[in-house]
Amino acid sequence: MRDFLARPIEGDWPYLWLDATYVKVREAGRIVSVAVTIAVGVNAEGRREVLGMAVGASEAEAFWLDFLRGLKRRGLAGVKLVVSDAHEELKAAIARVLGASRQRCRLGPLKKPTRRLRGAAATTGPGLRERTRGAAGARQGAAGRPKARATRGERRPAA
Repeated sequence: MRDFLARPIEGDWPYLWLDATYVKVREAGRIVSVAVTIAVGVNAEGRREVLGMAVGASEAEAFWLDFLRGLKRRGLAGVKLVVSDAHEELKAAIARVLGASRQRCRLGPLKKPTRRLRGAAATTGPGLRERTRGAAGARQGAAGRPKARATRGERRPAA
């Protein structure tokens, strides 16, 4: 992995995607959150490749500066457009190191709603009808009529 991340970057890479995600790691016996960053480029021939990856304490500007300078030292050149999140620290690092145009990534804002949808997946799908029928059945009496619900302060008689 170290050889892969230290390899020379040859040629022009006009398009560069930068992103980070947070993962939990064990550090000195404690569980901490760290930022895992990745750079994916597309070269002039249209070939996409992972150009770099790094782990840091946060997405601070100093971290992004170091990451991008490391890519430049390895030979990253010809970047015309960077696609990334709208973090101010990242935007500043891109401007200082690459001097390229930047476009906001539209995938990040979409990831959060899909995380919420994954939780909602438990309430959809093939078993939904059975689960809702079961819930309705629990509210119905033996004759199939809905049970009277107790109003606030009232107690329902035991069945």
